Amino acid sequence: MLRTPEQLRADALRIWRAGLEAVRSPQLVFDAVEVEGSTLRLGEEFFDLNAMDRIAVAGGGKAAAGMAVALEQALGPRMLRAKRVSGVVNVPADCLQPTDAIRLHAGRPAGVNEPTAEGMVGVGEMLRIVSQLGPRDLCICLVSGGGSALLPAPIDGFALEDKVELTREMSARGATIAQMNAVRRALSRVKGGGLAAACRAGRLVSLILSDVPGDDLAAISSGPTVLGAAEPRAAIDVIDALSLANFPAGAKARDLLQRRTIEGDAPGQTANKFGCEISNLLIGNNATAVDGAGVEAERLGYSHAMVSANAPEGAVEGVAAGIVALAQRMRDESGPDCLISGGEPTVRLAPAAERGKGGRNQQLCLAALAELSDWRRLCLISGGTDGEDGPTDAAGACVDEFIAAKVQRLHLDPRPSLARNDAYTFFDAVGGLLRTGPTHTNVCDLRVLTVSRAD
Repeated sequence: MLRTPEQLRADALRIWRAGLEAVRSPQLVFDAVEVEGSTLRLGEEFFDLNAMDRIAVAGGGKAAAGMAVALEQALGPRMLRAKRVSGVVNVPADCLQPTDAIRLHAGRPAGVNEPTAEGMVGVGEMLRIVSQLGPRDLCICLVSGGGSALLPAPIDGFALEDKVELTREMSARGATIAQMNAVRRALSRVKGGGLAAACRAGRLVSLILSDVPGDDLAAISSGPTVLGAAEPRAAIDVIDALSLANFPAGAKARDLLQRRTIEGDAPGQTANKFGCEISNLLIGNNATAVDGAGVEAERLGYSHAMVSANAPEGAVEGVAAGIVALAQRMRDESGPDCLISGGEPTVRLAPAAERGKGGRNQQLCLAALAELSDWRRLCLISGGTDGEDGPTDAAGACVDEFIAAKVQRLHLDPRPSLARNDAYTFFDAVGGLLRTGPTHTNVCDLRVLTVSRAD
């Protein structure tokens, strides 16, 4: 079907936003939590409220504020009072919202996806609360992507500053999310099952919104309620593979983990000595967003192809090249005229002295622009469902005929900006940034390609 450039962009935005709406954390929580009489339903599990003394809430992540507010609403004012609901949930500073019983704690500043001392304060309070629960209590943990940075509690001998330095270096060396989380879990008192191990409640139910391709529960926020996920040997292998022991924080981490491996010391993370029964419930993921976007694409008259990655996608340049190849084929051949995809590619960072400003999705769009100069009858939007693409105020970027034309008028070359990871500056100059503000959800990245052709 022939469509104007304006229609291609408007449709791509509508399809992308429909995918985002499908994973709004409040609705996902409402679907999973219900009180009827004296029965509480959490997913497919049912709890007798008369046999329960109180409910405590802990957790963290970019979507956790919306999850907490929705949980309070789902439980209702009477239940909040009757079960003395309380707790602490760490969220980014720009996600704070009014609550009645659950305290939202600013675990890090907006746009700074790194652990902070404030985050440690919140985690300390969570550990205190869950350790004081009893066998007739229920603990509900709210977990979403971004919790790895929002739930810092380094092991003894490894300071917060060491963790920040190590995390930055791993990112600069192109570590995958699986590699990052393996190291984070092993160096934390709360990740890798640490929160669950500290909990003395009779039951713990974790409501989880996945930002990890393949939905490995141990990887989402580094698995605070997944017992046995902290494996020092696996973390040592990552440190060796990335040659991280050649700088101070990496060397210190390796020495500590080696000692724990020899001593068999992963306290509290391989078993729960208090007998707390644990359930981890996945309430939404990237496939949910892709499906939601597909429904809107079909409603708008597109024949769409959909794919949600179930494993790390590899380098962002390779993902962009694959999308461009499909775009050209879809423009010239019969078949689908809309591609909806989701996942999480990796970005290898330029040296800090040369590095500009940007994020994964902006880098992908810039790589696509560098790969293809002719964007007639094409529009690509790529954005993080959390509304936060790297340390920027943009969720992602857009490339289409208008953007490509402006690039040519301004005589801009995307390749130097691509090499410097400076996609934000580039797209800001040509009006290609996608801005949403905090979305209170987080299920990886969502990409939409719309195509116009004469069938």
